[in-house]
Amino acid sequence: MNPDVAAALAAVTGALPVAEDRPGQQQMAQAVASAVQTGRHLVVQAGTGTGKTLGYLVPAIVGGKRVVVATATKALQDQLAAKDLPFLQAHLDVPFDWAVLKGRSNYVCMQRVREIRDADKGQLELEEFAATTKVEINRLTKWAGSTDTGDQASLDWAPSDRAWQAVSVGSDECPGATRCPMGSVCFAEAARQRASVADVIVVNMHLYGLHVGSGGMLLPEHDVVVMDEAHQLEDIMSDTVGVQVAGGRFTTLTAALKRILDDPQVVGPLAEASVAVRDALSPFLGQRLSSPFPDAVQQMLVDVRGRIDKAQTALRAIDTDVEDAKARKLRGQQLATRLQESIDLALSSREGYVAFVSGGPDYPRLEIAPLEVGGVLANGIWSQRTAVLCSATIPSSLGARVGLPAGGFDELDVGSPFDYEQHSLLYCALHMPDPRSPGFAAAVHDELTALITAAGGRTLALFTSWKAMDAAAEAVRARVEVPVLTQRDLPKTALVKAFSDDEHACLFATAGFFQGVDIPGRTLSLVVIDRIPFPRPDDPLLSARREQLGAAAFGQIDLPRAAMLLAQATGRLIRTAHDRGVVAVMDPRLGKANYRWDIVKALPPMKRTRHRAEAEAFLREITTG
Repeated sequence: MNPDVAAALAAVTGALPVAEDRPGQQQMAQAVASAVQTGRHLVVQAGTGTGKTLGYLVPAIVGGKRVVVATATKALQDQLAAKDLPFLQAHLDVPFDWAVLKGRSNYVCMQRVREIRDADKGQLELEEFAATTKVEINRLTKWAGSTDTGDQASLDWAPSDRAWQAVSVGSDECPGATRCPMGSVCFAEAARQRASVADVIVVNMHLYGLHVGSGGMLLPEHDVVVMDEAHQLEDIMSDTVGVQVAGGRFTTLTAALKRILDDPQVVGPLAEASVAVRDALSPFLGQRLSSPFPDAVQQMLVDVRGRIDKAQTALRAIDTDVEDAKARKLRGQQLATRLQESIDLALSSREGYVAFVSGGPDYPRLEIAPLEVGGVLANGIWSQRTAVLCSATIPSSLGARVGLPAGGFDELDVGSPFDYEQHSLLYCALHMPDPRSPGFAAAVHDELTALITAAGGRTLALFTSWKAMDAAAEAVRARVEVPVLTQRDLPKTALVKAFSDDEHACLFATAGFFQGVDIPGRTLSLVVIDRIPFPRPDDPLLSARREQLGAAAFGQIDLPRAAMLLAQATGRLIRTAHDRGVVAVMDPRLGKANYRWDIVKALPPMKRTRHRAEAEAFLREITTG
């Protein structure tokens, strides 16, 4: 027991608007303190309501170590910056500095702003934009003169992607502060400077993955890394340490070249390259690619690389003393070089990597991802510093999947402070037909109608496919007297607000709503999940990993992922100590399959029933009481 950590945590939680005794948070904090002191890695499952953010921040700061917190989402990153860290600075009796560091594209680029403000070139450049986008760009350039951070998240309005891209640059495009005329007033560089002297640095996992992939070049030295929402670590690291080639990268390069090159014979073929990429990749959508690549893909990559070569030659020929023109040239060269490097990596045969085509028919992308991220993480993280991996749901196979050294880490489950046993009910519809049978959809619609009627709306219905969601919405709308919203109606934030504002509304959504949605109170009293969310059998990366594991694949990949996602979806129900409700799973395999307990054990400790009448009675009791 670390008395300093216990006292510090008590002082901080005592200052909260509603102070509560949270034994799970205290247990977690002591385990994190031990990890920080001994250097032994920790994997901790902290259920909803634990207060895991303070559970890891307080012991890390009290321990006097420099810590990087890597979050799975920008929303959690912004919450730490706007709420948790300022609160700790005010109430923790240990002085510390903190900083938020994001990828370059999150900050307004003052060099781009200067170019757009240029009376001649800037107005010419803006001609390609629609009138509404021009208004947004002008508004952003004005804001750039008054903002302290240049961070898009600090805006009190939401610009279109096209407008923001006009005033920002990505890491592939930026030549660096020393080579940029506006490097001395660069917001991204200022954020890096603040991070270099901070005790707590908040980043997202994508940036941390790029840091690992770069050999540790992006972030300051640190003693401890906390991976928050660690259940997403394997997938995010696969994305960031791999290689992607997509038509959008050629579109971005073309836009950059148009600002400095007025040669249709160079720019035109690059503009058309995105179509060449789409045409070559589309036939292989959702498939793994052989090595070497099929002829059409191989030839396309060689062809588009040649087009970039011609652009590079034209850029090198530009000789100018004008600072803005030099900056445009450098950004074009930087983008072109990075894209060439990606193509070269794609064309080289890489042991331990799998190539596949993802995305959609109009925007397919070639991805080369590692079969396993464990080796990369062992070299880049586990052997370098102490790691704390935490989430409300930790897959049973997480340690092995991310390469944590066997016997070299501790695992802890501190549960949740919420009274699931009294406040919630898990209803498994055992009488339902098999989810793969033709009659399953109609049976789901019948169950939904009955449950929604009993709940008086107040339902979040989650589906494992858009097709199932659309069919259910169409069938149920005609049979209930409450509004039914779907994920197609509004953007996510607006949709959640519309649902929260109408206590009787229902919201039908897909996998994107299984996590990261927080709707406390009576507005959400029923969560319905149509089937156990097993990953797609034809997912090209997972199928390659399954082949590698053989018979162990179901237990190592499919079952832990399904259990984790179902637990995440279930977690949408109880968000506060006063929430009550029902989780209804329409998939009878949850009560019949030989693997059912592996999934049930991953869920909160709810009372269980197989009788719909019991679920309906509980819903009527809690929604009419």
